[in-house]
Amino acid sequence: MKLAVPLILIFSPFFLSQAHADVNYRIDLSQPQHHLAKVEVDFPRSEAKQLSVNLPVWRTGKYQVLPLGDAIRHFRAEDESGKALAWQRSASGEWQVKLSQPTQVKVTYQLYANSLGQRVSHIDASHAYLDASGVFVYSPEFRDQKVNVSLKVPDTWRSYSGMASKDAHLFIADNYDVLVDSPIETGISKHRAFSADGRDYELVVWGEGNYDLDKMVEDLTKLSGQAKAIWSGYPFKRYVYMVHATSGASGATEHLNSTVIQRPRFSFRERKDYLGFIKTASHEFIHTWNVKAYRPQGLVPYDYQQEGITELLWIAEGSTSYFQSQLLLRAGVITPTEFLEDLARRITRNEQTPGREVQSVAEASAGQWVAGGGDYAQNHSSNIYAEGYLTSLALDFSLLSDTCLKTSYRELHAKLYQDYKLPVGYQVSDVQQILRELSGKDYGDWWQRHVNSPLVLDYDALLAKAGLKKDYGSENKAIAYAGMLTREGSLRLSHVKREGPAWRAGIVAGDELVAINGLKVTAKGFGARIKDFAPGDSVKVTLFSNDTLKEVALTLAEQPSEKLKLVSVDKPSRKQKAFFEAWLGIDWPFDGEGKLKK
Repeated sequence: MKLAVPLILIFSPFFLSQAHADVNYRIDLSQPQHHLAKVEVDFPRSEAKQLSVNLPVWRTGKYQVLPLGDAIRHFRAEDESGKALAWQRSASGEWQVKLSQPTQVKVTYQLYANSLGQRVSHIDASHAYLDASGVFVYSPEFRDQKVNVSLKVPDTWRSYSGMASKDAHLFIADNYDVLVDSPIETGISKHRAFSADGRDYELVVWGEGNYDLDKMVEDLTKLSGQAKAIWSGYPFKRYVYMVHATSGASGATEHLNSTVIQRPRFSFRERKDYLGFIKTASHEFIHTWNVKAYRPQGLVPYDYQQEGITELLWIAEGSTSYFQSQLLLRAGVITPTEFLEDLARRITRNEQTPGREVQSVAEASAGQWVAGGGDYAQNHSSNIYAEGYLTSLALDFSLLSDTCLKTSYRELHAKLYQDYKLPVGYQVSDVQQILRELSGKDYGDWWQRHVNSPLVLDYDALLAKAGLKKDYGSENKAIAYAGMLTREGSLRLSHVKREGPAWRAGIVAGDELVAINGLKVTAKGFGARIKDFAPGDSVKVTLFSNDTLKEVALTLAEQPSEKLKLVSVDKPSRKQKAFFEAWLGIDWPFDGEGKLKK
């Protein structure tokens, strides 16, 4: 990245020399302390009677309608002579500008950017993060035109993006679709450049924290070189890992040529925390192929003004989750122990989520745009990430079995990348056809049982194929289980498990616990208090329900006292070891005594 040029050059006559068909954006960030910016957009000459100007109502990577248009004030439109044009707001993300004659149109507006956690826009005295979906309006008439984006920023700031750069704070893209999927990070940050498998990468970190830049670069280099384990070729020449070390915001979003990853600033040093970061980085990197290079037909092309419905989001998201730890394992960034611990947690979570018995991953995918969380979701919904991961696991094991280990789920994704690159989108029939080509078998019945129906997996039989089994350890014992969870630091219930002991006793989420067997309970001591009893015991629970004090009796069930582990079966066969190696691409990790090798 070149050094910053004086600000006086940033708004030079460059734009006057550009081809008239370009769309030119300018954003003034020179006074960022109040989260405000001024945006100017020059649209080419339009021959229409009115020009539609839109701001997306959702951003890519988050399948949820957002109030992005509320960030715009002081909207103004002018013709090429500087005369004000009449306009009317016609939707939350749409302005109709009236044109009495053919003219170029200049649109200006004030932008409020304080949506850091949504990863849409954020401006403060130290930086600006700009995702075009919440920053730059577009016109459908000129969506395919080349765009230029110029930033006016404080002298000490540096600007980065996956887009091509013509100057220190000037980026260019082939069209709005590239712009909207190529966020800009500008400000005071730390920067490293590295390469892997013939591609250039950058790491940009905004915010102070307990991260180790050298360690991050080392592991991101290893990760970035593993894409060839699944796909042939790259959809980008240069890729930027953007990291926000924040005071609370967390999450990540994938883009065409970059990703933004947000983590609390002191959640990098401990191994558990660092694994959260590097797994997220792997997830978003994989998305560069799975979603950004190929995606379900319901999302092709993106309609920025309304939802794109598809039953295949579980492939877009769940399969990405499925591959994320595999690439890290192959790269040596995580150990076999850490990989198996992650898989064990996912199995445990699945078995403890009643919603998996109610909703299929196909239905969850189609309903993702209105999916909520909380008690209802846990009891009545599947998750495209969690259950999508396990559906991918089941499909992978089925392919490996049906092809005598010659073909895995990786080949299906390689084929999707090969045959369904944008602007083509794939449908259910396309995926089933690929499965038929890879295996020689019809996967229609499999699809009906695992995708169109709630996912029910026999984990014992499934894991045994790879020489693994479930184990709770020799110290495990049955302990009491009430089937209800309290909110952190509170006695108000956040979740009551469907058909669990509390559910059957008539206790519901939102009830507030007071006492058990006549003795007061505390938020901190509730879990320990339940352990005072044995499975099968009947206890009296006093609680407030809808502000009314009542007492109910419930019979406690049982749960294991120890965490689930995945270990080697006794005397694994050569076939089981071969399956494991074909599945994960590493050598059998257990020694002759069934212990994981160091």
